[in-house]
Amino acid sequence: MKHSNSYLRISALFILGCIIGSCQVSEEQLDKKAQKIHDKVFTIDTHCDTPMRLLRSDYNPGVRNDSRQGGGKVDFVRMKEGGLDAIFFAVFIGQGERTPEGNERAKNMALSVFEEIEKTLNEHSDLAELALDPDDGYEIEKKGERAIYLGMENGYPVGNDLSLIKKYYDLGARYITLCHTSNNDICDSSTDRQGPEHGGLSDFGRTVVQEMNRLGMIIDVSHISDDSFYDVIELSTAPVIASHSCARAICDNPRNLDDEMLKKLAANGGVIQMCILSSYVKDPEPYPERDSAFAAMRGKYRNFNELSEEEMDKARSEWYALDREYPQKLATVSDVVDHIDHIVEVAGIDHVGIGTDFDGGGGVEDCFDVSEMGNITRELVRRGYRPKEIEKIWGGNFMRVFREVQAIGKKNS
Repeated sequence: MKHSNSYLRISALFILGCIIGSCQVSEEQLDKKAQKIHDKVFTIDTHCDTPMRLLRSDYNPGVRNDSRQGGGKVDFVRMKEGGLDAIFFAVFIGQGERTPEGNERAKNMALSVFEEIEKTLNEHSDLAELALDPDDGYEIEKKGERAIYLGMENGYPVGNDLSLIKKYYDLGARYITLCHTSNNDICDSSTDRQGPEHGGLSDFGRTVVQEMNRLGMIIDVSHISDDSFYDVIELSTAPVIASHSCARAICDNPRNLDDEMLKKLAANGGVIQMCILSSYVKDPEPYPERDSAFAAMRGKYRNFNELSEEEMDKARSEWYALDREYPQKLATVSDVVDHIDHIVEVAGIDHVGIGTDFDGGGGVEDCFDVSEMGNITRELVRRGYRPKEIEKIWGGNFMRVFREVQAIGKKNS
């Protein structure tokens, strides 16, 4: 009997070992399949705020930085590690006073960011190159370099001067996010504390949409109010994008798009680029100490409005320090792909992409910086997405919109 029991135990352990072994093989196969797909497809992230770091003399995107120790989440070395072929650098200017003086200051600040990006790319021309058209990205990728596209986050530097749109386009900007966290002269924001001002697009905002269509410049509806969104959809003759937004049905945040908006975006031919900023992906767990610390900081720095460069540098440093002292419990890649699943179900596989918002708050636990982008592909493979579908998500859908917008612009010019 003892011999029999011993035999049974050995048999059970053998079977268990086989099961564990087969699971390990399965995980290894998943890794290999995902890596093969990730290496093959053209990958683009349509929104990061890394240029804010470029304005600091101590940030070098040509070397590997450590984002877990307060370094930025994007550099050219980690882009290669993460298999990211192209990215949109955002020329971001926070909302300030809407006066002639405020508008002039915003314009000059935007121009200085364009100059800094140009300087950075010249210094690292062996690693990265400015891209202006869809074909540029593919050609730069073939050379083993990273393609850097430009977008403008917040139309505030346009002020009420329509001619500035072409100026920014000529400097390389290929989209404008019409507003940011506050209303501006173009449209209402989804998060302005004072509520709506224009009831959607302003009269000037309507001319902005028409001018961007004429130029072949992509209109970005992330951050804008629901009414502004519907006005843009009704008016625009070209597809639009949400460069970094999520699904409101999964995470109820005014920054995200609800199902009706997703359907309208699909009917427009546009694309929503999935944001991985954790609090837009998943409702954050209560963390009163963190909330109080950041609320006090916002008060100290006037909600980041009308700051000098010196004040902005101090604010950034304090923000990163608080983030290390009170680390937020982050969402995961699985949570991110839950949104993608939902968007595909509602809008279709042709209308979703990736726009991380790295260095603007973006990053989840297992895709914390640009070196870990392959984990998104891995989860897509795990859930049964086919290579052609993954190719669409990682860049095909956005590049289709990019081409269509430019074609419409050429037709109008």
